[in-house]
Amino acid sequence: MDSGMLWFDNDPKIDLVSKISRAAIYYCKKYGHEPNICYVHPSMIEEEKKVIGTIRLQASTAIIPYHFWLEEVSKEKIKPER
Repeated sequence: MDSGMLWFDNDPKIDLVSKISRAAIYYCKKYGHEPNICYVHPSMIEEEKKVIGTIRLQASTAIIPYHFWLEEVSKEKIKPER
């Protein structure tokens, strides 16, 4: 996590995909390009959902629940799936 945008969304009526999609739209408007990775607390990731559109989800205990860290990183920095 070098530089990016922290997004908070604890609305219980909105699913994870919608939360990250809204954050990505805002990120794109603010920075002029799309994020390709989103760090989230491990408790928020559903095991079958690792990618949302072009955004890869990455679990990180450094992120507090209901917070999302979005950024654009080079493909070399993205950890491969296990």
